[in-house]
Amino acid sequence: MNARHTPADRHTIYSPAPAALIDIFEPEVQLAIWQRPADPAIAAYLDTNRHQLGSGMRTRLALGEQPDLSDLPAGAGRDALARDMARLAELLGDLLDCPQIALRLEVITGAMCPRLHVDRVGIRLLCTYRGPGTEWIADAGADRSKLGSGSGGLPDTHSGLFGPDTRVETIPAFAVALLKGSLWQGNGARGVIHRSPAVVPHDRPRVILALDGIW
Repeated sequence: MNARHTPADRHTIYSPAPAALIDIFEPEVQLAIWQRPADPAIAAYLDTNRHQLGSGMRTRLALGEQPDLSDLPAGAGRDALARDMARLAELLGDLLDCPQIALRLEVITGAMCPRLHVDRVGIRLLCTYRGPGTEWIADAGADRSKLGSGSGGLPDTHSGLFGPDTRVETIPAFAVALLKGSLWQGNGARGVIHRSPAVVPHDRPRVILALDGIW
């Protein structure tokens, strides 16, 4: 399968191959998604231990370093999760040419950012390991002046943010997504418009990895 582009001016790229993530550096591309299958060991581990995952963790990793997950329940799935997180950190570090990665593993029982917004970052990597993925909308037809305080306190669906053809899309679980933010060079008026999905039940936490480059 070849990379698939959304019709809206190459805003988004989907691909089954990680090499396509490099297209995030094209000025018009705001979201690059590597569609990969779920890792059954990680999925089973997170489901089995969903009540013992705590609230997650924050750390910094040098390229090639694995995160310390010793606070999580032991098991083969924990090792597989650590390896995958290290692999994704190295991928982002190589792409951005940075020596360290800021890592957040979030265990979420409610919507973190329920309103659509744009992150004040350069390029961020997200991977949802459990639960619904991050939601986003394309630029086409969206009125960015209605983001944040511009909404006048109205819900996103009533503020005028959405155009007539706007659809809320979801990044699939286990997919690796690169989201371009407003701090990327030349991207000040753009950046992926996205949000956390709706609140999830406390007994079914969402587990998401977020990575940012550190120079």
